[in-house]
Amino acid sequence: MEQALADALAFLGVPAGAPDVELLRALIDAYTRRVPWESASRIARRARVSDTTLCPRWPAEFWQEAIQRGGGGTCFESNYAFFDLLRSLGYRGYLTINDMQERKACHTAIILEIGGGRWLADVGMPLYTPLPIDPYKVTDTDSIFHRYTLIPEGDHHYTVRRDRHLNPYAYTLIETPADEAAYRAATIADYGPEGRFLDRVILIRMVDGHAWRFNSWETPLHLEQFVDGRRIDHPLQGDIAPILAARFGMDEGTLRLALKITCQAPSRCLAR
Repeated sequence: MEQALADALAFLGVPAGAPDVELLRALIDAYTRRVPWESASRIARRARVSDTTLCPRWPAEFWQEAIQRGGGGTCFESNYAFFDLLRSLGYRGYLTINDMQERKACHTAIILEIGGGRWLADVGMPLYTPLPIDPYKVTDTDSIFHRYTLIPEGDHHYTVRRDRHLNPYAYTLIETPADEAAYRAATIADYGPEGRFLDRVILIRMVDGHAWRFNSWETPLHLEQFVDGRRIDHPLQGDIAPILAARFGMDEGTLRLALKITCQAPSRCLAR
């Protein structure tokens, strides 16, 4: 465990320290710059592993894949791996499973107890900074990309909002600890028939201070770059797998397989 922790911190470029808010902020910033939010690794994994119960990449494997192949994930695996790192550093807290309006139990997040207060951390959206939790008043927090608002709704529920998104509503946080066995079961289920983002390749990562995004369902195929809240589209041409691998720092073979699986026709794998 000590070597795994050291490897993860070296990969993120963050030295170990006291489990406080400043370290948490540095870890979230580093994570969003080094570990992409992406579905390609999950799609490729599902294709290679026939038994759904063996599909999830639990924290040790997740970090190994991130370090060696530039892999990432969606919320269940990504937040679990990040929470495992935080626990190794001495943070106290728990995982939550949350709603997105009518979609129930579809998004995860982390609650941490720091200095007598509670903080929301979520690299599975991602949220680009920790958010203070107050059950009695609205809290606002700036990040490099969004200004986030956490609105208490009663009964341990909060609305999470972001100001520079076409849909300001992010999700409904349910501040109730998720049993770890139940969390793992939900992670396995997310590889099943009702699993999310297994039908399209989506990539999101901070690169050189800007958020970059790709979605294989949005045609004509293009890269999206966000600069000061303004979206700039970059058309893609030719074989896109090496282009995406270079932009997002990911394994080209994983991307190529995921694109092949999710393309509705061969032409979808090539930009025009």
